[in-house]
Amino acid sequence: MLNWLPEDVSTYGKEVDSLFYLIYYITGVVFLLVTVAMIVFLIKYRYQEGRRAIYTHGSTTLEIIWTVVPAIILILLAFKSQAAWSHIKMNTPPGDVQIRVLAKQFNWDITYPGPDGKFGTEDDLPRPGDPVILDEIHVPVNKVVRVELVGKDVIHSFFLPHLRLKQDVLPGRTILAWFQATKPGRYPLPCAELCGIGHSGMLGSLIVHMPEEYAAWVKEKWPTNEKAQ
Repeated sequence: MLNWLPEDVSTYGKEVDSLFYLIYYITGVVFLLVTVAMIVFLIKYRYQEGRRAIYTHGSTTLEIIWTVVPAIILILLAFKSQAAWSHIKMNTPPGDVQIRVLAKQFNWDITYPGPDGKFGTEDDLPRPGDPVILDEIHVPVNKVVRVELVGKDVIHSFFLPHLRLKQDVLPGRTILAWFQATKPGRYPLPCAELCGIGHSGMLGSLIVHMPEEYAAWVKEKWPTNEKAQ
């Protein structure tokens, strides 16, 4: 199997990748069949001196086959995709960590709820008077992270390619997404929607920590609290 996608570090990455490669190989086979048929027809029906043009109605059987077979394939893909869509988009598990991401031209503003677990209170990070957390999301490994996505100005797209997560962010709406990283490291967080002249520079990072590293980061940010929700 071709493996040119970014490394999968998500609990649901295999579902997304299996669908991607299945569709990829189906379309690849269809492309080859159509290309071969086109070349054969170009050679077989090329101009030849003395050959007379003929009229043919075609084959009703063939027309039924190339209508029914793609329809069956698309229906099967729809059912297979629905299972993955429901798991990723419709059944959000309870979060071990919550964050709010404000997408704006041309940054990601990150907010963490304080120990009370609620956004909009004075124990949020950043706290009143603190610098805004720009373009960096810190999470622990193997924990479910619930993300509230909020758009400030135009349509953006929250994209974590290594986590197989891509979600458009719309002004005036709060959209919920989630992920669970399985490997510590630093992963890119680009905007995947053309959002203006600074689009190419709207690049953040997801930093996945080991539990003790994340606990140290939390303690640094909330010196009087041992744990953030």
